[in-house]
Amino acid sequence: MSSKKILIITYYWPPAGGPGVQRWLKFAKYLPDFDIEPIVYIPENPTYPIVDANLEKEVPENVIILKNKIFEPYQLASVFSKNKTKKISSGIIPNQKKQTFLDKTLLWIRGNLFIPDARVFWVKPSLIYLEKYIVENDIDIVITSGPPHSLHLIGMGLKKKLGLTWFADFRDPWTTIGYHKALRLSTSAERKHKALEYSVLNTADRIIVTSKTTKTEFKAITNRPITVITNGYDNEPVEKVSLDANFSLAHIGSFLSERNPVILWETLVELIQEIPNFKAHLELKLIGAVSQEVLDTISQFNLESYLKNLGYVSHSEAIAHQRNSQVLLLIEINSDETKSIIPGKLFEYMVSNRPIIAIGPKDSDFAEIITETNTGVFFDYTEKEKLKNTIILYYNQFLEEKLQSYGVGLQKYSRKNLTKDLVQLIQSKNLR
Repeated sequence: MSSKKILIITYYWPPAGGPGVQRWLKFAKYLPDFDIEPIVYIPENPTYPIVDANLEKEVPENVIILKNKIFEPYQLASVFSKNKTKKISSGIIPNQKKQTFLDKTLLWIRGNLFIPDARVFWVKPSLIYLEKYIVENDIDIVITSGPPHSLHLIGMGLKKKLGLTWFADFRDPWTTIGYHKALRLSTSAERKHKALEYSVLNTADRIIVTSKTTKTEFKAITNRPITVITNGYDNEPVEKVSLDANFSLAHIGSFLSERNPVILWETLVELIQEIPNFKAHLELKLIGAVSQEVLDTISQFNLESYLKNLGYVSHSEAIAHQRNSQVLLLIEINSDETKSIIPGKLFEYMVSNRPIIAIGPKDSDFAEIITETNTGVFFDYTEKEKLKNTIILYYNQFLEEKLQSYGVGLQKYSRKNLTKDLVQLIQSKNLR
């Protein structure tokens, strides 16, 4: 019996770095184990804000890759400021109070002229290219992954034209994502975003989301079936590493200005003043893109002497840092719009055997996961005393060389088990 073919349409693919690439790279890796042949459609000349060439080694040899040229306005905007367009492209938006005229102009253009996003010019050429390929290769299931959400418009167009089965996978929400309000949208642009979101959610045969809160939000818009398949972890081949000699608190991933955890900086300053030798052991490790606002705040609290700002590193190096840091920091924006966000790095954190300190809005979806897996402690932005006591507990365990986490029930978040959940959807008889 021949394998079932599915077409996966995604923007982020190696050599793209960052969390967006991991989800479908890993699904493509494991789908053949379930007798499903993934065919991946990606841009030929993308503008990736983060590049990790090492990830190209992880692309399965037997996966078919289709490429088609894309025009992206970021390529033109970079003439004015390559650094600013790169940051906006990666979701790092300057604090509203500190935005320059150029910042405001680029954000307005991004939000109002390119709807739903700056990859919208890829939709029409993709429809032309893929329609022919799908018919010639007898493909009847297409999966689109967003953001960028313009890729869902490709899926919707193919659905209407060919009548195939279409899954829309939302790694993040659309109009309720944290940075959406920062795009300086006009009333007309806001209506267009919501109208496109409504059309996608009510045309797709099945919707896949990564969190319970996003499912709840979408259920208010559509009656289409919605399934939660979170991100997960892979069994990474990492050499055994020695733990940091210092009491290192490591944040791995983009550290946006809105995620600036003043509650943490205040707590560390108090502990430096109150606990003998704490300052001799403390180390702050920031790995990934860090906003200037976060760095400025660290300086304002006189914590810069404890800082190791390592910048972006390869995924394999990031995994190594997760294993050798004493404590892992997971910070989310203090906003109702971010309760649904479950950072992809959470799942890699959970299998690192290092305790997690997570700070986010009350009732966050990822708080439930951390609690049920016993991999760390979650704090909302009002729980400063609880945070302080936990850091003291972890510090004392560090001094006794007994600091580690003891995770439970992690296996259901393995990439292979999550792929099994996806396969059950693909093989479902009641897709429509």
